[in-house]
Amino acid sequence: MYKILMTYNNLEGLDSLFSNEEFKIDVYNKPSLEEFKKLIKDYEGLLIRSEVKVTAEIIEAADRLKFIGRAGTGLDNVDKAMATKRGIVIANVPGGNTLSVAEHTIGLMLSLARNIPEAYKSLKNKKWERKNFVGTELFGKILGLIGLGRIGTEVAKRMSAFGMKVVAYDPFVDSNFAKRNGIEIKGINEVYEEADYISIHSPLNDSTRGMINAAAIKKMKDGVRIINCARGPIINEKDLCYAVKSGKIKGVALDVFMKEPPEDWTIVGMENVIVTPHLAASTKEAQIRIAKEMGEVIVDFFTRGIVRNAINAHK
Repeated sequence: MYKILMTYNNLEGLDSLFSNEEFKIDVYNKPSLEEFKKLIKDYEGLLIRSEVKVTAEIIEAADRLKFIGRAGTGLDNVDKAMATKRGIVIANVPGGNTLSVAEHTIGLMLSLARNIPEAYKSLKNKKWERKNFVGTELFGKILGLIGLGRIGTEVAKRMSAFGMKVVAYDPFVDSNFAKRNGIEIKGINEVYEEADYISIHSPLNDSTRGMINAAAIKKMKDGVRIINCARGPIINEKDLCYAVKSGKIKGVALDVFMKEPPEDWTIVGMENVIVTPHLAASTKEAQIRIAKEMGEVIVDFFTRGIVRNAINAHK
């Protein structure tokens, strides 16, 4: 029997795994570091989401671990180098939350354009302040995408239907693929200079960490609006705060932050900043889709020797 440790308590969509007699699944929701180190010793498989970090220290304590499954896309919470060194396969579900994140991104973009959260709060306080919330149309504006993977592409398709011109920076995307989807590939500085709205869809790595900083913001249009539903550390929050205060940036919508929950709440409380608590992938449909696929990936790995969705070298 294969023992799997699950560090979150949403079991919906995992029927195929829990009903399989070859597996014993133990659920410990968000264990502390010390608890995690003790638990992991007994398990061959680990199932996580974004809230739990699998550090080198955790991996070193994992005597039997063969597989780490991330029920989602991003893997910046896993020490990939250490896992690979130990011969542990890391797998994710790259497309399961694509539509949910794309839709959330668009919701934030529309909220920025039409001042929806501010107007909502005003009217809830029994004020009728129409003149204070005059918005702008998205039609005819330029949307700049940083990252053109699955999510960025779905955002582009939908915003093209709004009449936006879509430009994108992604050094790994073929220009013909982009053209077929009505997207023009540009250099990063061109995206900064041309875009009225900039939406981030890059993974977090050494090249993207802190890439939206004072130097990048200086190249952007005055009055640009920025949306981030990718990873918080891609943006330097101090530089972002300064640019919002100065008026260089007209509006910001953030679903992700440098630290979650934030340690510095400055950006959250600012005017012209819309925030949500890492909700982009949090739809019922996405969670079930991700869980179902991850359950199948785990069963295939342990019972059939089939490795799917692996992101690292494995033995």
